[in-house]
Amino acid sequence: MTRVVGDISISLDGFVTGPDPGPDNGLGDGGEALHRWAFSDDPVDGEQLRAATEASGAVILGRALFDVVDGPQGWNEETGYGAREVGRPAFFVVTSDPPASPRLPFWTFVTTGLRDAVAQASAAALDAAERAGADRDVVLMGGGATVGSALDAGLLDVLKLHISPVVLGSGTALFSGERRHELVQRSVTPSTTAVHVVYDVTR
Repeated sequence: MTRVVGDISISLDGFVTGPDPGPDNGLGDGGEALHRWAFSDDPVDGEQLRAATEASGAVILGRALFDVVDGPQGWNEETGYGAREVGRPAFFVVTSDPPASPRLPFWTFVTTGLRDAVAQASAAALDAAERAGADRDVVLMGGGATVGSALDAGLLDVLKLHISPVVLGSGTALFSGERRHELVQRSVTPSTTAVHVVYDVTR
């Protein structure tokens, strides 16, 4: 089974970046606190990271996040999604304006919208599952507008939040407030740096 999973770090007050995010300030002012769990020595956090990357058959991100991770200070062979864990899945970028010459070679650009990106990523995840002999997910890793839009469009099966103990005050909000959603809580896993919560999205 291939699930579509929104997987993102969030502050206690609902922001996925601090204020003033941009290509040279990807998480915004103070937003680094959101991802402390991903670099912690807590084995609970390490298992969360390992399990998520291992289950990923394809990953979707929006253009703003792409501009950060493909930028000069972004991912390289030693850092980035799955780089040192289990290898990189297929990556799909939702954008109306693909870059002429991306720095990294593994992107697929989808110019026809988020729903088409999910469809293409789902096909890639199914291929990855067949090769692995195990289920693989489509993961929407961000940014916040991409994950929030997928939730509002009814495209997510699962929402995974890594809730960091920080109040940012402002920044990029995950939830637009435009739609009501019903979720079923499946697991709550605390660590020293975050609380990892998994919800099934029941629409």
